[in-house]
Amino acid sequence: MRDQISAAGMSFGDLGGGPAVVLLHAFPLARSMWRPQAEALQGEYRVIAPDLRGFGGSRGFADAPSVETMADDVAALLDELKVTGPVVLGGLSMGGYVALAFACRHPARLRGLVLADTKADPDDAEGRANRDRLIAFAQNNTARAVIDQMLPKLLGAETTARRPEVAEEVRAIASRQTAAGIVGALKALRDRPDANPGLGAIAAPTLVLVGRDDMLTPPAKSEEMASRIPNARLVVIDGAGHLSNLEQPAAFNAALRSFLQSRA
Repeated sequence: MRDQISAAGMSFGDLGGGPAVVLLHAFPLARSMWRPQAEALQGEYRVIAPDLRGFGGSRGFADAPSVETMADDVAALLDELKVTGPVVLGGLSMGGYVALAFACRHPARLRGLVLADTKADPDDAEGRANRDRLIAFAQNNTARAVIDQMLPKLLGAETTARRPEVAEEVRAIASRQTAAGIVGALKALRDRPDANPGLGAIAAPTLVLVGRDDMLTPPAKSEEMASRIPNARLVVIDGAGHLSNLEQPAAFNAALRSFLQSRA
């Protein structure tokens, strides 16, 4: 997708035409992770994929980092693009946390919600401690070193064994990110609120996707989340870990397309 920059300093891609589908990327990646989905959908949908704060070409946080700020950034981008009607909003991992915040803060702007390889729970004490350790590591090492540390848990065993090119793509995207962007996002993720209380209020039809081998947000978390959202559908993707859209793009795209067609 061709690079564009919003008036507020948010880089984004805007491809195709038709009903708007907005895709929010995982940590510590950027919007280019959605290439397989943008290529598959652009003939029928307008695919808008922003770089969240501090990633890609987007500006970083000026104040305390938060997923709520990221969600409001997405709403502001839609305003600037004059996308006034409700959209299908999808997010994977960190993007899912932002999508949940968007659903809470801007519910009228949704006609569908896609939550992939994510969860509603906040970080527990151990999770927060792990974020702090990674913050300290990121402040003193390269983005390449950060992704090399994370990669074994991001991809499923089948992907690692049979599709080494996926690992290289993930490594390449993450290695282009800045330490400041990584640290800001880690703080936002560490401090994110519990989204569980708001799940029952989500009125938009929702697709919950998860890789069967996801170690970071395992299928049980997706099952729990889907059971608490009134109109949710759960799809488990075989042969995928945490980055299911890149690991099994055909299966991911089929589930996403089916959901989008149901929203027509």
